[in-house]
Amino acid sequence: MDPTSAPADVAHDFSFIGLFLQADPIVKGVMILLVVASIACWTVVFEKIVRIAAAKRQARTFDALVRSGGALESSGGGIDAQITGAAVEAWRDQDATETRAERRDRIERAMRAALTVRIKRLQTGLPLLATSGSTAPFIGLFGTVWGIMNSFTSIAKSQDTSLAVVAPGIAEALFATAIGLIVAIPAVMAYNKLINDVGRVQSSFISSIGILGNRLARDRAVHGRAAAAE
Repeated sequence: MDPTSAPADVAHDFSFIGLFLQADPIVKGVMILLVVASIACWTVVFEKIVRIAAAKRQARTFDALVRSGGALESSGGGIDAQITGAAVEAWRDQDATETRAERRDRIERAMRAALTVRIKRLQTGLPLLATSGSTAPFIGLFGTVWGIMNSFTSIAKSQDTSLAVVAPGIAEALFATAIGLIVAIPAVMAYNKLINDVGRVQSSFISSIGILGNRLARDRAVHGRAAAAE
């Protein structure tokens, strides 16, 4: 065989698609798993961005309603409506023997319970980001180790330590690591940002709940007319 044809025989495609198609089945499976995880993470991120933005608007609306002393309305499916509905229901279930402090505590507990249910819904999917961020680098590392093992096997079979023999396997292996990092870094950053946003939404509602609880516990007659007007 003509020696000049050897490079063509061992030529490899080092593009992203080429590295994937030429990879060992195990490494290829790792890459597919990481890509699926990345798609799932980005789906969660975009869905949470929309839902948290809506929750922030509802928190501002609820705070404005509470501070203005307006009539309570429990219509709609937002967090503010759920909390208002819980407050009105707790207010109507009055006991003449309870003190104002006890009444306020009971009403606030009802509102916080409604808030907790909705906050848990906002947090759904966030554990996937945390899990992907912590495990994706190690999954990619597994693909890297496997690819390097294949490279050493190729060296042993060919009795050739030239770069042409080793480079393809190492390139495929490092590509798996790169995909793992591409999955993990955005997932961790998105998780930290979104969990912080959820915490701010919760704090905003809790602050307003304290004001509304004091308002409902202080004046029964006025709020009785407001609740009856709904």
